[in-house]
Amino acid sequence: MTGRPDTERPPAQNEAAEENVLGACLLSPAAADACAELLRPSDFYRRSHAWIFKAILDLRGRGDAADPITVSEHLREIGHLTDAGGDGRVHELAALIPATSNAAHYARIVRDAAILRDLDSLGMRARSRAAERGAPVEDLVAETEKEVFALARDRDRRGFTRAGDGLPEMFAKLQELGARGRDVSGVPTGFRDLDRLTAGFQPENLVVIAARPSLGKTAMALAILAHVALRHAQPVALFTLEMSQAEIRQRLVSSEALVESQKLRTGNLSPDDWKAVLNAGAKLEKAPIFVDDSAAPTIGEVLSKARQLKARIPALALVAVDYLQLMASGSPEHIVTEVGQISRALKVLAKELELPVVALSQLSRAVEGRHDKRPMLSDLRASGQIEQDADVVLMLFRDEVYNPETAEEDGTAGIAEVIMAKHRNGPTGTVKVAFNKRFARFTDLYQETA
Repeated sequence: MTGRPDTERPPAQNEAAEENVLGACLLSPAAADACAELLRPSDFYRRSHAWIFKAILDLRGRGDAADPITVSEHLREIGHLTDAGGDGRVHELAALIPATSNAAHYARIVRDAAILRDLDSLGMRARSRAAERGAPVEDLVAETEKEVFALARDRDRRGFTRAGDGLPEMFAKLQELGARGRDVSGVPTGFRDLDRLTAGFQPENLVVIAARPSLGKTAMALAILAHVALRHAQPVALFTLEMSQAEIRQRLVSSEALVESQKLRTGNLSPDDWKAVLNAGAKLEKAPIFVDDSAAPTIGEVLSKARQLKARIPALALVAVDYLQLMASGSPEHIVTEVGQISRALKVLAKELELPVVALSQLSRAVEGRHDKRPMLSDLRASGQIEQDADVVLMLFRDEVYNPETAEEDGTAGIAEVIMAKHRNGPTGTVKVAFNKRFARFTDLYQETA
């Protein structure tokens, strides 16, 4: 027997469950409050039921009783009593329900039916996009993926909660951190003073690492990624738009083995070099570092791949993008707007995946024209939107790049400054770290170096 086409399939609904919810809400303030936590008017399939539930929410929201009489009167006041089925229907719903104790159970049935309808609508939109074929396939997939994740995130929300409801969990976390004797609650960077300022990179934060070319943006990002993956065994991801996977792999091996990249490029390795390289390779082979070097990816593709990786590896701890301006494909007059859209999308991604996203960014040439070359927030290239979206902005400065002779004299050679120019939820300041030019390697200033 041939089944009916999808377009003829009746929408998911449960009229009895909707009636039970409304009847319970009309009889019990506690039931009304419980259902308000789980449902919205749009979750009801019957339009008349949606209007009645909205009236209940309106009345409860202003502290009034929501019984058949007050609900009917409110619907009359707002001009929707007829849409709700009339005064008789409101009273009928209250009379249908023998008990209110199962209200939350029926509310979940109504919510699940609404989710199924949302998924069906999402599928129809996806089919419509596919039929039109008016955009690249990657964009179609990214748009559909975005809607699926948005639906999942939206349905996971429960509306307002009391500010104190999460205090037990917060106190338990504080006790755990205190027992471990650690100052880091987020993803550790491997730099002691930086972790003290940030308590580690926090979930849902957009962290921008900015510098002029060749100052060490990528090296800093790789140092943090390697620390998280190698020292803490937490999965990390890197989208690299400037370097290939092979180049990233070579830099990681060079930094971990303390063997110069030039030797790795030429193969001119001593026996000791080979031993160090093989040891580093064995560590990196097991490290959960995922690298994507797709040529000229759109922000939609980056978001899509990040979501897929998070779905495949729920423990994903951090995502990095190297670097913002390279992702902008528009003309010079549009780059400001485009970079702003990209930074906003990455901030949304951080919240969506509940992990820190690290975005590298170039600084403008304005730095070069000043006597003091230390960067400022206004030097962020192409868009002030980056500054607005970022929760943390770190700017790199190495005096030896600009003053090689005096750097040797005053002891700043091999020292880099990490300037925290913005910290939405904490202090700002400058921390110093060690930088080894031979291996393009940042390390903690207090760490023993080979």
